[in-house]
Amino acid sequence: MFSQFTPTQLIVAAVAVLFVVAIAVATYLEKRKTKALRSRFGSEYDRAVLKHGSSRKAEAKLAGRETRVDAMKIHELGVNERERFVADWQTVQSRFVDYPKAAVTEADNLIAALLVARGYPRDTFEQSAADLSVSHPGMMESYRAAHAIAVRPSGADATTEELRFAMIQSRAIFDELIQHQNPEEKKAAA
Repeated sequence: MFSQFTPTQLIVAAVAVLFVVAIAVATYLEKRKTKALRSRFGSEYDRAVLKHGSSRKAEAKLAGRETRVDAMKIHELGVNERERFVADWQTVQSRFVDYPKAAVTEADNLIAALLVARGYPRDTFEQSAADLSVSHPGMMESYRAAHAIAVRPSGADATTEELRFAMIQSRAIFDELIQHQNPEEKKAAA
């Protein structure tokens, strides 16, 4: 059957087949990578695609986040430090009834301090949120929404319902960041 083809034609055909197989493998690997990043980052993946204009650019940025956070010395809190943060949270929460806007702002500041205490660098909110998204992608929408309410200028007052929402979201974020995770739980969460 192959005797009717010249050796050059056979080589060209083999190269073409190898080329098609290479493209198929590359496409498969790219889709697998996209699926893994979309699964890992959730809504942050979609946010990155919108921000950067393409899946390829977004995936490079998300991979960069992972590399950046891997280089950090993120750690659990010691017992005394954890107790101090819990006590601080209780104080902030108790102020909510009388001073809701101030309490929401204090809660946002306490979360930022908690991040620094755990080893995240003190940075802009957007960079902190990007760093945090690597280990806690499921809470990013809540974190961004609560922060947006906390930093609203006083002329654009939040409603009582918005402040309550921000406080509830902040509490959920605080609880997730303060809880102790053993190494096996960290690997399972990643």
